[in-house]
Amino acid sequence: MTTPIKLKFSEKYNKEHSQKYLQKHRDGIFRRLSHLREEHIARQALEVAGNPGLVLDLPSGAGRFWPLLAEKLGRVIIGADSSRDMLNTASQAQSREVVERVELLQTSAFDIDLPEHSVDCIFCMRLLHHIGRAENRQAMLKEFHRVTRDTVIVSLWVDGNFKSWRRRKLEAKPDRREESMDEKNRFVIPQSVIEAEFEQAGFVIVDRIDFLPLYAMWRVYVLRAVDQK
Repeated sequence: MTTPIKLKFSEKYNKEHSQKYLQKHRDGIFRRLSHLREEHIARQALEVAGNPGLVLDLPSGAGRFWPLLAEKLGRVIIGADSSRDMLNTASQAQSREVVERVELLQTSAFDIDLPEHSVDCIFCMRLLHHIGRAENRQAMLKEFHRVTRDTVIVSLWVDGNFKSWRRRKLEAKPDRREESMDEKNRFVIPQSVIEAEFEQAGFVIVDRIDFLPLYAMWRVYVLRAVDQK
């Protein structure tokens, strides 16, 4: 029996931290503008994915993208997170009209409590950049391949831009070199590496959408699952 994968950073999402996370993207003009840009990219990605009718939002966090996902009439939304406190916070923070459109599911991205090919699209924002070990990323991507019957939308940090160059210089400083893989909780993944991992997990890349091309690390990929027989 394999040991369940549990990321250290996820242990902090109790009731108090869930409330802080809710406020994080509402504080200050920069974060609000950043959220608007993320929404624009998410709409674009969903359109590229064919405007799926059954979407698994994993992790849901504080339900930041639920109103956007609910814009498509008739769409079924499964709001999933490993933290029950996060799901409770999301349910309290979003409007009743939106929450009524969402089916809640407490589950891990590494072991999703859903049958094979049970959703049209997995919508995964702001998780993959927390996963530094290639074997853990592959385990999650394989699980995504099992559960989706069509597409995955996933965001992460990639190299090849000004912000990743600056971060690499920062991490080269003596006081940062000693950090272990488990002590760090955010990672820049080379584009060539992650795209090879997508292929290994059984996906083809449909589109790449950058937050700010050549400047920001954030990139959203739209992936399509292919038969691995």
